[in-house]
Parts: sequence; structure tokens; C-alpha cells
Amino acid sequence: MILGQLIVDKPVAGILALRKLILRKLVLRKMEKLTSKLHRSTVSPLFLLATFAWLATVAPFLQAREKDKLSYGEGLIVNVPFTEAEVEQVVRDVTQNGIIRGTKEYNKDEYVVGAKPADSTHAFPPWTEGGKVFYKVRLQTLDPRNFKDAGDVGTLAVRYVLRPQGDKNTVLRIDAVFVEDFRHTMHASNGSVEGSEYKDIKDHLDAIELMKQQTIEAEQERQSQLSKKRLQPMNDSTSAAARPALPTVAPAPAPAPAEVASTRAVPAGVANDGPTREPRNSNPIPPPTSAAQSAAVSSVSGQSVSGEVGSGVSLEQHVQDLRRQVERLVKSPGAPLKSAPFHTASTLSALTTGTEVLILISTPYWYGVETRDGQHGWVFRDSLESLP
Repeated sequence: MILGQLIVDKPVAGILALRKLILRKLVLRKMEKLTSKLHRSTVSPLFLLATFAWLATVAPFLQAREKDKLSYGEGLIVNVPFTEAEVEQVVRDVTQNGIIRGTKEYNKDEYVVGAKPADSTHAFPPWTEGGKVFYKVRLQTLDPRNFKDAGDVGTLAVRYVLRPQGDKNTVLRIDAVFVEDFRHTMHASNGSVEGSEYKDIKDHLDAIELMKQQTIEAEQERQSQLSKKRLQPMNDSTSAAARPALPTVAPAPAPAPAEVASTRAVPAGVANDGPTREPRNSNPIPPPTSAAQSAAVSSVSGQSVSGEVGSGVSLEQHVQDLRRQVERLVKSPGAPLKSAPFHTASTLSALTTGTEVLILISTPYWYGVETRDGQHGWVFRDSLESLP
């Protein structure tokens, strides 16, 4: 009724309203028919299995793609179980090694070289969140890998932030970016640079921990040796007091003159009432030895001597091989002996060319060594060479 009145009063509006009503009814009827068909039909189990397999195959790729999207620009934050001073010394050394790991320049090398330490860089905004900040910058870097959409020449920078957490822990944050020189576009890292730089720092820290442990063990061994030396005189005196006295043996009595006279030889024709004694031979002659026995003895002696010589040669060769493994020579023009495995560590002494050192600890970049005069320290691996 209302619709009829609307058609009479306003024909155009009435016609539009009538069309909407008819379309709505037609849509409702279509939906009812489809719903009834779905309820009546049965879905094939094979179709369900294929659908599930397709979803299981595609889901990991979608998740990995989403993960890759989120990983750009996240950086790396890790709690290091070392004091701030130790971590700072290692980070300073890493910023001065001239290498940015985890990326490469236009597929040329395994890493980017020529980086320099810096106090600040335009690649990062000023840091205002506290802590100690260090930078390593490489200018004129060509198309570095592992940065999102990077493909031009620009500045590659790594930022290290240290914040102490208690007395024995330090929070380390590492971020890496690439900024184009022409468009000044910033490209975030996918985490490869941050992870590789942290691995380098961790290797240095592990070397410090190993050096600490070996120092403690050496001190314990020294204390043990001192204790043994102190107890040695007490043990000697105790054993001497507990040792039983040896019985004294009286010397044999000298023979009487009458007995000596009776033992002399009696001349022929002289009667002797006492018993006749045969003269003793003070220098008995050994039984004769045959030529075969002498040859056998000589052959056995020759075999033993030759065996000793052969074993001596092999032992000497073995010692030389061991020396080549654990000893090194300082290359020209010499090398500094450092107190810790960092370039910034204090120099204990200057080792001249050809100085022999004994390797105690081996790290990816440093050797913990001992000199012939008993001095311990660290030498950069490239400063040493094997024995000739």
C-alpha cells in the first residue's frame, strides 16, 4: 500500500524502490537454493585431503615471507655475561679491525674491507637513549648485500651500543644500515651484518674467558707445587726417623800364624803329619768359548744397537713434528706481545723477527703464547709463521 502510494506520488522513486525489493527477493531465493544444495551434497574426502595438503605446503612459504619482511631493520640486542669494561675493550678492537662482516661489496669478497672507526655518522640519527656508542663506517660502498633494495654507492655503517646491567652483565645492541649517496635513501639490514659482528665480538670474549680459566688453573698448579715442596722435608725427616737401624757385622778374625804356615806347600821328602791342602787358585781360567757362541753374541749385540739407533731417529722426527705444531716464529718486522687479544690492549714487549714462541691458546685471530723467558701474552696470528 505504501509502495503503491509512493508510485502514484513520485513515480521515479517508486519504481526504484520496487526494483530494489524485487532484487532482494531474488537474491534471498538464490541463497536459499545454494544453501540447500550444499546441505544435500557430500564433499569428497579426496578433495578435503588435497585442500589440506595444499594449505600445509603454502603456509610455511607465507610465514617465511612474512618473517623476512619483519626481519629488516630489527637489529640485534643481546645480554652478554661480561663486565662493561671487558665488552667495551672488545668492541673498540672490533671497530678498528677494518672489516664489516655479514655482507660483501658487489659479490667481490667475503666481507667488506676498508672500514674505519668513527664517533658519529650521518647514516644514523643521534643516539639519545644512554649508554656508550661506537661506530664503524665504510664510505663509497658499492651495492652491499643483505640490505633491502640496495643497489647504489653509499655509506655502510654499523652502530654498537653498550649499557651495563648489574656488575657482571652488559646489554649489547648492534644495528647496521646502508645510505645511498645520491638519493640519501636508507636501507635496513636483514640481520646478517649484526649477527656476524656479534660472532666476532663473542670470539674475542670467549678468548678472554679461556685466558682467565687458564690463569686460574696455572695459579692452582703453582700453589700445589709449592705445597708439595713444603711437605717434602717433613716427609724425609719422618721417613728417616721411622727407618729401623741396620745390624752391625763384626769383621772376620785374621788367621793364626800357625794356620798360615800349615797352608804353605811342603817340599818333597819332608814328612807332614797334618792334612795336605790343595793350593787355591786366585785367578781361575774361564771355560773356553766356541766360535759359534762368540758369533751369536756379536750378532745379538749388533741387532740391539741398530734397534736403538732406529728408534732414536723416529723419536727425533716425532719431536720435530710436535715442535712445528706448537711453536711459531715471529715474522718480519717483529710483533708486539699484547696483554689481551685486542689491538687496543697494552703492549707487554716487542718481539723481534725470528723469536720463537710456544702456542698455548688458539683463537680465530690471535694466539696466546709463551716466550722462552716465560712471558705470557697474545700475538696476532698473521704476525707468526711456522718453523722451517
